[in-house]
Amino acid sequence: MNTILIFIQKAIVQGMGILFGAEGEILTEKSGNLNLGIPGIMYMGGIAGLMGAFFYEKGNENPNAFVGMLISLFCAFACAVLGGLIYSVLTITLRANQNVTGLALTTFGTGFGNFFGGSVSKLAGGVGQISVATTAKAYQTKIPGLSKIPVLGDVLFSYGFLTYTAILLAVILSFFLFRTRKGLNLRAVGENPGTADAAGISVTKYKYLSTCIGAGIAGLGGLYFVMEYSGGTWTDKGFGDRGWLAVALVIFAMWKPLNAIWGSILFGALYILYLYIPGLGRSTQEVFKALPYLVTIVVLIITSFRRKKENQPPAALGLPYFREER
Repeated sequence: MNTILIFIQKAIVQGMGILFGAEGEILTEKSGNLNLGIPGIMYMGGIAGLMGAFFYEKGNENPNAFVGMLISLFCAFACAVLGGLIYSVLTITLRANQNVTGLALTTFGTGFGNFFGGSVSKLAGGVGQISVATTAKAYQTKIPGLSKIPVLGDVLFSYGFLTYTAILLAVILSFFLFRTRKGLNLRAVGENPGTADAAGISVTKYKYLSTCIGAGIAGLGGLYFVMEYSGGTWTDKGFGDRGWLAVALVIFAMWKPLNAIWGSILFGALYILYLYIPGLGRSTQEVFKALPYLVTIVVLIITSFRRKKENQPPAALGLPYFREER
């Protein structure tokens, strides 16, 4: 029983960073933009937040954890928004191919993270010497009292505030998309931008805002892995392929933020399942890490056969909008 509870807890820890990335991409894709640069944007957000906290703590003898947290949050969100803005200018204004631009942004973001991660490591005295322990503690602080509750405390209340922020964001995003007029306008832009434009909806504004804000939310996923998950450290491998898991989760969740909550926990469980199966070789472990992608493919096949409109991607997803052709 104890092993099962630990497994669930670890699955939640693994899944929340993926959830941030998926939320940002769902918001982006609802506008018709397919941003495959989410993994790179998560790298940008993670390293920017770490650098903000590092330079704050380095310049203060007695750094305040709350101030360090605010600085890292701002830096992560702002840098990720910048990545989203780069993507928006290229694909919305200049009408570059969205797939190519997104993949280029992922390559750029990964290089950006590794370059500045290495640079900060040198300033700190070598690889593994980055210390933002004060700020990281603010992210890892558990809910007082509730985390001590037997059984439920370990499963539900033993996480930092970013975990609960990710879940709350999914609820807010779902309400915004399906219960507000602005959300309806955004979905209209993603389904048929020509019709939305004719109805007086600013297609360019909605695409820019959703893509940039979505990128900012995804950047918080990178910050989560750096601060709450890793305790304020950075390695050359960053957080691996979890950015791509976030993109896969969007499909698995069928573009619904609430589905992404339990989907992220499932992905987290599948990602670490091999650790709880004794006797697996290295090659078998890698096969287990591919399980979330396999599950996504199965869901994609099933939804394609059913052809339910509510389970399909936005009709104009990935297509550039030429106003003069409407």
